Amino acid sequence: MSDCCTPGHVHTPAPAPAPVPVPVPVSILASPRSPRPPSRAARQLLALPGGRFLVGTDNAESFPEDAEGPVRETVVAPFRIAATTVTNAQFATFVKATGHITDAEHFGFSFVFGAFLDAAVAATSQPVPGVPWWRTVGGAFWRRPEGPGSHVTDRQNHPVVHVSWNDAQAYCAWSGTRLPTEAEWEYAARGGLEQRRYPWGDELTPGGRHMCNIWQGDFPDHNTAADGYTATAPVKAYRPNGFGLYNTVGNVWEWCADPFTPGLGTETARAMRGGSYLCHDSYCNRYRVAARSSNTPDSSTGNIGFRVAADAS
Repeated sequence: MSDCCTPGHVHTPAPAPAPVPVPVPVSILASPRSPRPPSRAARQLLALPGGRFLVGTDNAESFPEDAEGPVRETVVAPFRIAATTVTNAQFATFVKATGHITDAEHFGFSFVFGAFLDAAVAATSQPVPGVPWWRTVGGAFWRRPEGPGSHVTDRQNHPVVHVSWNDAQAYCAWSGTRLPTEAEWEYAARGGLEQRRYPWGDELTPGGRHMCNIWQGDFPDHNTAADGYTATAPVKAYRPNGFGLYNTVGNVWEWCADPFTPGLGTETARAMRGGSYLCHDSYCNRYRVAARSSNTPDSSTGNIGFRVAADAS
């Protein structure tokens, strides 16, 4: 079982000693190089200069077991990154062009937050052991995010969810882009601010203004939706950061290219960044820029999406 932030498929772990919190190796953080010319989609991404910056955190609220710290200097090459996560409309275009079948469709189920289910679907779903607010829902996938009877017709500009790392990779291959590395993601998410907790500073709601889509209220029983949303928000909800990126924290977890170190007891775990609409400081305050999590590359949930990146050239 994966981190409690997002349930995932169970895989037999490779024998390994207990993980020791260590910094993510620079070799993993390095920007991947691609020999092919940039695609049209890549040329439309935000161009960022890269450079040296301080990655990670030493803050007391961090999770050492996730190797969020220590703070260390790293370098990213110039690169491009999307202002938003991939939307339902964009993913639908990809599926129409390629006939791609997602991992959730192959498995026949995905994981959905139980409060979103209608009575009929809830009656046939199963709670996830240890995190019963998550339900295993047959027939849930990106086009039917709450299972049979649901749809994304009125959520075309919301982030696509129920997409695995494998699905994200397939989308990138089609669009001539790639997933960002963790270092690129954190550099971009910080928006030019040095060692701040959030993309806009250290205060969660400056001047009483909600800046991201996270859980408001008593998790998991009552969400006041004080920030305007109980589930996903449109990809351009709230103000962009200093680099022009929207919703880098909250809303949906975002897949990154990197293996997750330390992992889930499996060599295949992949990193995710940014937190989601289900994050709450009493349960999972991983809506901080330095926070990390992971899941297996074939796992999908109702709060995992992705944004694309590309090389600068």
